[in-house]
Amino acid sequence: MTDDDHGKGHDPRLERIRAWLSQARFFAEEVYSARYRGAIARARRDEDDLFMLLVFSEMMGVPNPAAYYTLELQPLLLERFHDWHRRMGMEHSPLDHFKCC
Repeated sequence: MTDDDHGKGHDPRLERIRAWLSQARFFAEEVYSARYRGAIARARRDEDDLFMLLVFSEMMGVPNPAAYYTLELQPLLLERFHDWHRRMGMEHSPLDHFKCC
């Protein structure tokens, strides 16, 4: 082994140990987070619902202090609007000039 090889970390044993540690860390994270996946998914969905309300609040007549910043996000969220208003318990779109179903 030359001085150049020693500095680059080409030791196969070291690489195997690193690979094993990486895989062990992955499995440990999966085991730890498995019981919380449902709660995390619900929290993320609630956060997305609140965000959707903020983006479309002005169109529904609710004053929105962040209307200027959320206006440019509306085209990106229009595809998800139908699923959102159904989750909120509205059979049809709450917007008079926007029919999605």
